[in-house]
Amino acid sequence: MHRVFFVLSKISASQKRVRLREQLASGKLLRFPGAFSPLVALEAQRHGFEGIYASGAVIAADLALPDIGLTTLSEVAVRSEQIARMVDLPTLVDIDTGFGGPMNAARTIRTLEAAGVAGCHIEDQVNPKRCGHLDNKRVVPTEEMVMRVRAAVAARVDPDFVICARTDARAIEGVDAAIARAHAYLEAGADMIFPEALLDEREFEVFRRAVDAPLLANMTEFGKSALLDTATLSSLGYNAVIFPVTALRLAMSAVRGGFGEIASLGTQRGLVKKMQTRQELYELLRYSDYETFEVGVWNITRE
Repeated sequence: MHRVFFVLSKISASQKRVRLREQLASGKLLRFPGAFSPLVALEAQRHGFEGIYASGAVIAADLALPDIGLTTLSEVAVRSEQIARMVDLPTLVDIDTGFGGPMNAARTIRTLEAAGVAGCHIEDQVNPKRCGHLDNKRVVPTEEMVMRVRAAVAARVDPDFVICARTDARAIEGVDAAIARAHAYLEAGADMIFPEALLDEREFEVFRRAVDAPLLANMTEFGKSALLDTATLSSLGYNAVIFPVTALRLAMSAVRGGFGEIASLGTQRGLVKKMQTRQELYELLRYSDYETFEVGVWNITRE
C-alpha cells in the first residue's frame, strides 16, 4: 500500500497543549507572532517561532471592526480553529473579557478547546472593552475578574489547556495594584499572567520580581510599552512574548502602497519584484503535498 501524506498539522491539540506547558516551564522565552490567517501562521512556523497568537484586535481589524468588543465568540473561534489546524505550533487566543459574564467565559473555554487551540487569555476590563493601549480604559473589581478566571478554569476539560489572566490595571490603578490583581488571579487558578501596557524595562522587571508565575509580555507597536527585544525580555525572566499586530500592519502598509501605485500608474509592473512569487506561495502552501495525497489515494483505490 502506498503511504499517503496528509497536509494538515500532524500534532494533536492535546500534544500542542502539553508542549506549551513544557515550554513555559523551560525557562526559555517563547515567541508568539500574531497571525491574521492560516497562511500567515504557516509563514511564522517556517521561521522557527514557538507558537502562534490570535489577537482579538487583529481578528476585529481583519473584519473591518475596531477593537472595542464587537467581535463574537463564533468569529474568534472559527478563525482560531482555521489557524490551529494548519500548524504544528500551539495557538494562544485572545478572548477579551470572555464574551459576557462568567457563564459566557466558561462556554468560551469549551468552544476553544473544541477548536484545537492550546490556550487563551481573558482580561479584567469592563465589557465592552477597549484596546489595551488606549486611554480611558476601565477595569472591573478584582472580585468580578476572579469569578471570570474561576469559571474559565472550572470549564476546561483538558487540564493542559493554558488559561492566562490579563490585567489592564496598570494604566488605571498603578503597577502595585496590577501586581495585587495578578496574585488574586493566580489564586483563582490562572496558569499565566499578562500585565498589559507596562511602560518600560523597569516596570517589566518590577512585575517579574513580584509575581512568581509564568508571565507574558506584549510588544505591540505604537502603544504604551517600550519595544523591548527578546534578549532583554529573556534576561528579565519573561516566559512568553506576543507581537500581536505586526504582521497585519506590515501587510496593510504594503497593500496601501501597492493599491496607490496601481491607482496612479494604471499597472502593477513596478510592484512585481516586491511580491511573493507564485512558486514561493506554492512552497508555503505545500502544494506538492496535496498532489502526493491525491495520487496516493488514487493508487490505494486502484489496489
